[in-house]
Amino acid sequence: MIVITGAAGFIGSVLVAELNKAGYNDLILVDDFARPEKENNWKDKTFSQKVERADFFQWLDANNKLVYFIFHIGARTDTTEFDRSIFDELNLHYTQNMWNSCVKYGIPLVYASSGATYGLGELGYSDSHHVVSQLKPLNPYGDSKNDFDKWALAQTEQPYFWAGLKFFNVYGPNEYHKGRMASVIFHAFNQIKNKGSVKLFRPQFRI
Repeated sequence: MIVITGAAGFIGSVLVAELNKAGYNDLILVDDFARPEKENNWKDKTFSQKVERADFFQWLDANNKLVYFIFHIGARTDTTEFDRSIFDELNLHYTQNMWNSCVKYGIPLVYASSGATYGLGELGYSDSHHVVSQLKPLNPYGDSKNDFDKWALAQTEQPYFWAGLKFFNVYGPNEYHKGRMASVIFHAFNQIKNKGSVKLFRPQFRI
């Protein structure tokens, strides 16, 4: 079994589709499946089971011997949300639990970090682990991702294989449900399609 968290979301559902194309069908889809508008992202996929995000670690305790890889893509990604407790719960603590479970059960882990950890890019965009503790994200979302990266690098017990992927401006199919958090490309395409032009703006950074 391969586990994909955030499987009803944008990146997670595309990953599920690509795994299906590669012949992997014994997939466990993990997410909050309460939003009916996201059903199109997973209803045509081939998988073994859906597991609610809140129930996942109980499920993993019972089924860990069947799992040989985890893609932890699920996260709260709203960069305009400033309630840090939400990010602590969903992006930091949940991912820490995922890490510890992978250590406990010997499961390799790939998790979603973010390009938002780099802030204004004052230190460049290096993959060097030495830069992580010096980064200054611009919002609580970026902080939560960088907080986990720093925590992971400080751990003496690690999954036997692990990697964090720093996504930048990702766009493509299945992001229709993200509203204002959809990509610039998505919004620009719809503006051009509907109005024949795109509205540009000067970014305002909160430091």
